Amino acid sequence: MVRINPRQVEAFRAMMMTGSVTEAAKLMAVTQPAVSRLLRDFQALLKMELFERRGTGLVPSAAATALYTEVERSFVGLERITAAAEEIRGRRTGTLRIAALPALSNGYLPRLAGHFLKERPNLNLAFFGVISPIVVDWVLNNQCDLGFAEVPIAHSGLPSLRLPAPARVAVLPSGHRLAAKEVLEPRDFEGETFVSLSAGTTGRHLIDQAFNRDDVRRVLRVETHLSEIMCGMVSSGLGVAVCDPFTAQEFATRGVAVRRFMPRIDFEFAAVFPAQRSPSPVALDLVETVRRALEELERNPPGLVRRQDAQVDT
Repeated sequence: MVRINPRQVEAFRAMMMTGSVTEAAKLMAVTQPAVSRLLRDFQALLKMELFERRGTGLVPSAAATALYTEVERSFVGLERITAAAEEIRGRRTGTLRIAALPALSNGYLPRLAGHFLKERPNLNLAFFGVISPIVVDWVLNNQCDLGFAEVPIAHSGLPSLRLPAPARVAVLPSGHRLAAKEVLEPRDFEGETFVSLSAGTTGRHLIDQAFNRDDVRRVLRVETHLSEIMCGMVSSGLGVAVCDPFTAQEFATRGVAVRRFMPRIDFEFAAVFPAQRSPSPVALDLVETVRRALEELERNPPGLVRRQDAQVDT
């Protein structure tokens, strides 16, 4: 079997691309005699005449044209591999599989992820919005590269990174009497119909604790695991609620007034990663993007309104 020197093939390709030994030498960053020697040895090895001398130049033969088609196909494959490696180094390629709790996935995180993808045109995304226990399970079983789940994380063996915790907010039907206030406290909700998180959840415990501390009695009409259902109920005029700021933000123009709530009740969640391998660079980049956005949300929370804005809702 003929053993071909890759530099001979490179010289042949450069000659076919440029049409002259001088330009081929420039393309390969070698001397003209070096290119001539590589071409001569390549022809001898293949026992084929690849170039015919015409005047002071070389013209490719029919055999050279046919061979070039195969050589170019191979080189395109190699160039694609090189380009793919550069994309991976630049964190712009592949598929990132993420799962996020519904509060993040109903609008807030998809917008961030969309901007993130625009800067990485060769990166693909598989995005799943599921409740926190499923997020943890999918990351644990390597079905996802990254997850966002409410803390505490049920599986202590998963690497996780706590993210800045925004404050929960009060959500009211637009035009509700309490919308006239800038900040709401538990006592403001005395006797109000209340849409609550489901029993047994961390959020439910923290919210109930705040109301019980002031001995405030609410009329609990609805329980749900999903804050989107909660805000949908509030937008119907059924009642009021205390909600994560992400979902509240989505409903702020859909019949819901958002106000700050005191005492502060943080909405705590973390990024979680598979235990068997290091987080991918692109996953860490996305987490950093989320972290910066959360810091901005803390500076400009959706429930922060001026007094004149609050009075418009009354």
